[in-house]
Amino acid sequence: MCAALAAARHGIKTLIIHERPMFGGNASSEIRMWVCGSYYDRETGIIEELRLENLYRNTHPSYAVWDTVLYEKMRFQENLTCLLNCSCMDAEMSDGRIKSVKGWQMTTQTFHIVEADFFADCSGDSILAPLSGAEFRIGREAKKEFGESLGQDEADDKTMGMSCIMQVRETDSPKKFIPPAWAYKYPTDESFPKRGHLIKWFLNFWYLEYGGDQDSIKDTEEIRDDLIKTALGMWDHIKNQGDHQADNWILDWLGFLPGKRESRRCIGDHLLTQHDVLDGGNFEDIVAFGGWPVDDHHPAGFRYFGPPNMVIEPGKSYGIPLRCLYSKNVPNLLFAGRNISATHTGLSSTRVMATCATLGQAAGTAAFHAIKNNCPDVRTAAKDHIRDIQQTLLDDDCYLLHIKREVSAITRNAELTVSSGDAELLRNGFDRPDENCDNAWHVTPGDWAEYTAADGDRFTEVRLIFDSNLKRNHLNMVANYPLKGEVYTPPDELVQSFHIEADGKEVFRTDNNYQRLVKIKLDSPAKQVKLVIDSLRENSEDVRMFSFEAR
Repeated sequence: MCAALAAARHGIKTLIIHERPMFGGNASSEIRMWVCGSYYDRETGIIEELRLENLYRNTHPSYAVWDTVLYEKMRFQENLTCLLNCSCMDAEMSDGRIKSVKGWQMTTQTFHIVEADFFADCSGDSILAPLSGAEFRIGREAKKEFGESLGQDEADDKTMGMSCIMQVRETDSPKKFIPPAWAYKYPTDESFPKRGHLIKWFLNFWYLEYGGDQDSIKDTEEIRDDLIKTALGMWDHIKNQGDHQADNWILDWLGFLPGKRESRRCIGDHLLTQHDVLDGGNFEDIVAFGGWPVDDHHPAGFRYFGPPNMVIEPGKSYGIPLRCLYSKNVPNLLFAGRNISATHTGLSSTRVMATCATLGQAAGTAAFHAIKNNCPDVRTAAKDHIRDIQQTLLDDDCYLLHIKREVSAITRNAELTVSSGDAELLRNGFDRPDENCDNAWHVTPGDWAEYTAADGDRFTEVRLIFDSNLKRNHLNMVANYPLKGEVYTPPDELVQSFHIEADGKEVFRTDNNYQRLVKIKLDSPAKQVKLVIDSLRENSEDVRMFSFEAR
């Protein structure tokens, strides 16, 4: 999604082929994994836009509403064509490049052939790798290859497994559960040690996992059958075997499409390793970041009676280079998601969805610059235009470790005055707090900031970054549904309403802002541009802005 949106928003004619009837992948209502990311720095850019839209629209968290949030962003995006329910079946090659892909759309019973200059495989299973001859790996590396502490004594083809998630709902009276005869039986807690299963807000039964010791693609149907039997057996245990404080709870939903963690990993010019994750990933061609722990699940999953995963926390976010997002040997193939160029252990950290979303936005942005600059391949774009790629990502509110966003000359040269506070904080190129200060303009209703252009300059656009509280605890969705469920609202720290004046005339107003990044095109060039803060949210106390630029 984020790869397609990034390319389309920058004017590239883009088409997305998606096998499922709704967008979102593992986050969709078909699988229902909430979006996780870095422990240390919240991801911004498109993924933050989606999460904030959901907090506004999805007041009583519903996966049906979340699906529509994602659908709306894709279906009504200019320059983007969507082929849902369409499976990629084949690829035609020409001079080592992908010329076209062929898809079968189940709903219309139609074959589609799509030609493009660049292709991005964000399928997770890397369907284009075997179809195009792109190099890829499956399985766990030996310690001797990269010196990773979690490497194996000998390389193998085992992976992390897949899960079918359950969601449960609390009712106001006791409810029975009658398991089917074919569900597995777990009479005591010793049937599955080290798997806590008392119902809590964050329990989504992720540890119901199989398949890492099988073929994570070819055996998916068989693995799914085992997962369904296991999930129903687990719920039977919770309801009928001992006291789990679950008398009033019912099984509200059970996924029949497994959420995968690992299968094919494409090979780029760099393989991200455990060392990169733990050492901070200080790459010159950084285009995204991660910060989830090295989180390696045992391939036997639920059948393994030891701890279900091994965790090493990196202690800080780490950078991910563009060289991990394009193919080593197919020049017009990019990839993003859980199939990037990484070792098994490196992948165990990068595979979570908020990280994958930033990788997607980076891939789409890199494709835009490759096309814009007539590059024959992404490697050339990465080599010759990495600074432009990074600056585009920063301008679109992505966060890149240790890289400052460049403020335009027209903004730097303009006169900036504010009603109070330090004006320069609004155009210093840093769009979030740093270690030393909050790096923000503190605002109250009635506060204003105004640019006056230098001689000969005129403004045509306004760029704003509000505070969406990057430390907030909200996930995009819930794991289960207690009687008194959470109510979603936009962060209190966001400015509620503001307006823009150009040369003394009001040209834009909103009374219901709920986004962090806001870009406003002016209808005509202006000498002076003024931002006026009109109101804050009811429960707000200390509201900040990180950027106001007239460009």
